[in-house]
Amino acid sequence: MKKKMEHAMSMLIREIRKENIGNGPREINIRIVGAWVICEMKGNLTNVEKFMIESEEGHQMVHKARTTLVKKIYEDPEKVEKLEEIVQAKLVNVFTDINIDKDIAMTIYVFDKPIMDNSNNKN
Repeated sequence: MKKKMEHAMSMLIREIRKENIGNGPREINIRIVGAWVICEMKGNLTNVEKFMIESEEGHQMVHKARTTLVKKIYEDPEKVEKLEEIVQAKLVNVFTDINIDKDIAMTIYVFDKPIMDNSNNKN
């Protein structure tokens, strides 16, 4: 059950990123811990962004644009509803950051209750 939920979240997040940013991450790892869904994404940057980060100004611009855009994405009630449907809980907060140099992004979705009780989270 837990693996299916993690897979469903991964597919939805890839779809949302692709739709809103232009490409999805190369690799997504999802972990559910209590009321948190922790999403680690590798291979996020577009070719244009990779070119831009060669300068310090471009580096800062890409970082700010990425973190601001991701937070804005989850202001869309339709996207929030899709996330909430998968985990059967209300989204209360989203924390996000990206390490531009390593091309690794982390997003933590915080829900209003634990996603799964401990007796069901083995698979």
